Amino acid sequence: MSGGRIKQATDTTEELGMKAANRKKFKRSLLAACSVLAVSGGAGVTSATAEEAASSSIVKPIVDARLRYEHVDQDGFANDADAVTARVRAGLETRPYKGFSVLLEAEIVEGFTEDYNSTTNGRGAFPVVADPDNVELNRAQITYTGIDGVKFVGGRQRIILDDARFVGNVGWRQNEQTYDAALLEVTAIPDLKATYAYLSAVQRIFGNESPNGKFDAANSHIINLGYTGIPGISVGAYGYLFDLDEAPALSTQTYGVRASAKYDITEGIPIIAKAAYAIQSEYGDNPGNYDLDYYMASLGTKAYGFDASVTYEVLEGDSTRGFSTPLATLHKFQGWADVFLATPANGIEDLYGRVGYTSGKVGPFAKIIGAAIYHDFESENGGGSLGSEVDLLLKGVLNKKLSLTAKYANYDGPAGGPADREKLSIQVDWKL
Repeated sequence: MSGGRIKQATDTTEELGMKAANRKKFKRSLLAACSVLAVSGGAGVTSATAEEAASSSIVKPIVDARLRYEHVDQDGFANDADAVTARVRAGLETRPYKGFSVLLEAEIVEGFTEDYNSTTNGRGAFPVVADPDNVELNRAQITYTGIDGVKFVGGRQRIILDDARFVGNVGWRQNEQTYDAALLEVTAIPDLKATYAYLSAVQRIFGNESPNGKFDAANSHIINLGYTGIPGISVGAYGYLFDLDEAPALSTQTYGVRASAKYDITEGIPIIAKAAYAIQSEYGDNPGNYDLDYYMASLGTKAYGFDASVTYEVLEGDSTRGFSTPLATLHKFQGWADVFLATPANGIEDLYGRVGYTSGKVGPFAKIIGAAIYHDFESENGGGSLGSEVDLLLKGVLNKKLSLTAKYANYDGPAGGPADREKLSIQVDWKL
């Protein structure tokens, strides 16, 4: 009896090893096939011909590929992280028929090095680069647009609202965050856009082999309103009710308003002002009892290719928890070093300035984008420094399909606070 059980366990281990090897072969084969499609499609079809084919074809192909090198040097780790990863999204979208269209898209993420902690590869001696190997159905949706001013999307889909501060797709990471949802968008009233979505689940960036890869989100609701009927002014309001089974402490209800205004102080030189405020409390199975605020104010300008802005953003904390944004595109906010993906218990104040420049055509590039950002972080509840960070961006856009990006972040933490770290990313993006 015991011998039989031992053999069964051995067979199971061998089978698991074979399955893992087969998954790896499948991912690499699919990556290779999509790469060939991308190269052949780009080489054999002019942009005009591609546009004509897309407009007349019953099915439009989707190919979106990215190759990235990411380096992380973080205090507390004897080893630096060096990750080379590739991501390919491939699928198709049908042309609308009687108002209905279908979109299907697979996503494959594959790592080609071992010197990083992907969050699922067991390499805990290295800093985290949260791009685990993964194969999944990224989007599978049905869209209906048969009624003027009404759009319905059902199924697994991408949802990005406003600046993605509360609801986004985490587009920087290789594995995209998508939503199993029913979404209704109404634009029948001029200048007013109303969005409602009921969420069933959230497919997170950690992949389907991770225990953190999914939020069951039944009983979660999204309401978002935006109005642009006043020249130079945009206003909006929102309510986000998240009931997350796997993270009850992040189950919250958040209600807020936002506004932006643009005023030309002289021809071609505007002042751009933005502001937002929100209040958050517990929701669903959250055991807490609290009220926390969020507020943001920004002032900037754009002229002759240059842009500059100063922003002050605050997420409150009560010493037990901080204002949370679990479905946001977090990498976009509070520094590209990703130090504050979770708000500290005493909250955070982020005062940052940005200077950028976008060129016209330069050599083979249609445009080049550069930016420098400086963050000064402080604790919101009780004060005290949380460090500072410098972020740098250089992006070259060759054409509508191909771009090259280099991104650098240097976080300098306080004594006893978050660890110092540097991150450097170099990537190539190609879209069909």
